[in-house]
Order: sequence, then C-alpha cells, then structure tokens
Amino acid sequence: MKSLEELKAIRDKMKNQVGIRAEDEHQTRVVVGMATCGIASGARPVLTALSNAVQEKDLSNVMVTQTGCIGLCQYEPIVEVMEPGKEKVTYVKMNPDKAMEVVEQHLIGGKVVVKYTLAQEDIK
Repeated sequence: MKSLEELKAIRDKMKNQVGIRAEDEHQTRVVVGMATCGIASGARPVLTALSNAVQEKDLSNVMVTQTGCIGLCQYEPIVEVMEPGKEKVTYVKMNPDKAMEVVEQHLIGGKVVVKYTLAQEDIK
C-alpha cells in the first residue's frame, strides 16, 4: 500500500496530465470514456497517450479529461472532441495509435479523422 504522501504526489502529478485545469470557453476538450466498459476495452492507454501527447506538444488550448459511461459500450474506447463553436466529434474503437492520428490531424491540423468517427447512421 502506498503512503499518504506518495498518493498525494501521484494526485498532484496527474492533475497536470488529466485536465483538472480550469476550463476556458476557448479551450478544446478531449473526453475519454472511462467507465468499466471503456477501461475493459482499452481506454486507459488511450487516455494516457492523449494526455502525454498534449503535454509533449504543448497544446495549451487542449484539455484532456475523462468521464463515465457515454452509453455506446459496443464502440468503446470512445473519445469525444469538443471545440468551441463546432459540433462534437465522437471517435470510436480507439487505441493509442489512432489517438496519435487524432492529435496530429484533428487537434493540431484542424481536420477531423473521419475514418474513426461514429457516423450518424450507426446510432439509429
């Protein structure tokens, strides 16, 4: 078991990585579904990859957070990108490699990676 001091140090480190920063209306939010279904499908490495990439690339306008159940378990791991003034983009069946493509093409390049998105017809 970790000591209380070790746990506090881990918490403080993670605050910088997993978007416990103050929200800003000009900030892009990247939300990873971390309910049981998401974790079982591999969401934790996706969250870690996104958090690390955002920090390494110094994307100060991007906040990576986690949420509970998104409600589409068969599509987990799910990543939602919410940019101010734009429609939410839902990426499905993600893995760390796909997440890196999303960082490069969508978060940095401004282009949605359509091949990883949930088409409107799929949720009817």
